[in-house]
Amino acid sequence: MNQTLIASVEVDAQNLVCPMPLLKARQAMNHLPENGLLHVTASDPGALRDIPAWLRQAGHQLVHQSEEDGVLHFWIRRQQEAKD
Repeated sequence: MNQTLIASVEVDAQNLVCPMPLLKARQAMNHLPENGLLHVTASDPGALRDIPAWLRQAGHQLVHQSEEDGVLHFWIRRQQEAKD
């Protein structure tokens, strides 16, 4: 990734199984200001499906997604008009 993203809030959902990574991300998102950046790490492969699907439904922006050494990283920007 060319730019460094600095999150307002970090959620470590590693070693948690579905649906906990998604639930932890949703809880954290409720405390972010508009345009705040959330960084979620997860190890459950189900998060690859669950988190992007929730973001499409809720209207938040997936800024970047990656995987490193079995850890999934999601950088999410809170949108004002989102439907949490």
